[in-house]
Amino acid sequence: MQGTALRYFLEVVRTGSVSEASSRLNVAASAVSRQIAKLERDLGSRLFERRPRGMVLSEAGRLLATYARRMALEGERVVGRIRELEGLARGEVRIATTEGFALDMMPEAIVAFRRRYEGIRFDLAVVPFTAVTRLVQNGDVDIGVTFGLAPSPDVKVQRAWPAPILAVMTPDHPLAARESLTLQDLRDHPITLSEANTTLRQLVDMACADEGVALEPVLITNFVSAQRRFVETKGGVLVASPLSMVSGLVSGRLVARPVRSELLHRRRFEIQTMLDRTLPTAAEAFVAFLSEHIDNDLAALSQVLGFLVYLAHTEAEAEI
Repeated sequence: MQGTALRYFLEVVRTGSVSEASSRLNVAASAVSRQIAKLERDLGSRLFERRPRGMVLSEAGRLLATYARRMALEGERVVGRIRELEGLARGEVRIATTEGFALDMMPEAIVAFRRRYEGIRFDLAVVPFTAVTRLVQNGDVDIGVTFGLAPSPDVKVQRAWPAPILAVMTPDHPLAARESLTLQDLRDHPITLSEANTTLRQLVDMACADEGVALEPVLITNFVSAQRRFVETKGGVLVASPLSMVSGLVSGRLVARPVRSELLHRRRFEIQTMLDRTLPTAAEAFVAFLSEHIDNDLAALSQVLGFLVYLAHTEAEAEI
């Protein structure tokens, strides 16, 4: 199978349309169709089901797509290795993460890494948490940084940390005087919650149902930056991971208190890569660097908050 045919095939897989694929590849649609038809003839099997809403992979197509993605990634890795023979002088790291980690943690880690290896470039995609793992599985990014509740197929968890959900507020908030809180405590104060399609909101709703508590948020949003500003301007309380509030907590602008609920301690914070994939040198180095950076952030948060916000996981424990 020729590289051009597989490249055209993968673009149709990504876009779901021959015309859209041809536009992105800057070639005629007929050229894309010919390459797809040639693949189907060579393999003796239909790769797509033509539907009114676009091209959908057949079972054979899904098998070929998995193979083609891995071949493309291996090609990128080899080219990267050749370019990196002089060390980490050049390279690119592609990362997908959610907004909470893109606010402080990821930019700070990238800047610190580039102080050591200034020739490394980064592509940071900020997407919903459900998309992070999908991008890792498809090989569209090298590294995913997100929360997880259960193992995901075709994903290797490089490192993982428990990610408890804490109540975040300003130091002069009435609840800040307490060492720990209950969901009942939170019910009596204005609160902001994320939308229902997040792991955080799902766990909060489960915990509330388990304890018979009804939280009525005054602000629902999927933007962590809006929630953080809501809290900083004394609008109320936020339940969140401390890792998405690092700068505010370390500076003392915000404080966090643990919430006494087992369900709110089920999430894990994960660094994900594609299973059985050999990472480019730059991405492999950044995984190790980011792990250390997160360890340092969590240690600093524990010192500032006066309690452990996590228990370290070894790499063996982190593997799924």
